[in-house]
Amino acid sequence: MHAPIPTNNLYLAQARASTDSRHCMELYDKWAATYNAEVGDEAQNYVAPVLVAQAAMKFSLSNGAADSVILDAGCGTGLVGEALAVANAKAIDGIDLSPAMLGIARQTGVYRDLTQADMNRPIDKPDGTYDIVSCVGTFTQGHVGPDPALRELVRVTKTNGIVIATILDEIWVSGGFKAEVEKLKEEGLVNVVTDELIDYVKGHGDKAVLAILEKNPHP
Repeated sequence: MHAPIPTNNLYLAQARASTDSRHCMELYDKWAATYNAEVGDEAQNYVAPVLVAQAAMKFSLSNGAADSVILDAGCGTGLVGEALAVANAKAIDGIDLSPAMLGIARQTGVYRDLTQADMNRPIDKPDGTYDIVSCVGTFTQGHVGPDPALRELVRVTKTNGIVIATILDEIWVSGGFKAEVEKLKEEGLVNVVTDELIDYVKGHGDKAVLAILEKNPHP
């Protein structure tokens, strides 16, 4: 799932008002065919995918993008995957709720594997699989909540690997994301590298928290 552009788009408005995963999936399945064309009008302003890809390469403790195994969680049509590929990432898996969005992502040719998944439920991936887990455009209104999603993203990350997620600023506190990050830190599961505020879409006033979590060895 991916809800980047804060316009009057009917599908976006309905998705952000969604109250369950099935409804959200149906909306994105309908939107998939025109999504990239609509987002493309503002692609230069939608900076979150590139910022996350750059942060992934900067903060990863592996030997760079080419040697990192990456999960793009909530990959949508593949915008983040394409940004990671530009940064020379080779092994990128993606998960998303919408089969139609996954179909568009598959056409990019940058993903090693693409799987349908509801991030409001446990992720069907083994513990410690990925060096980097990215999640952009999914932690927003009407989409995926902090629990169990953040814990699951940490679970599938390797020790000393990183989770990089954008969380819409207006729900960072009210949606329980800040509290969940603090809980994971208090449990010794992660070190918070940063939780800085970034532009989400330039020119629209939309901001997001860029949360970068480094997974600690088992406490």
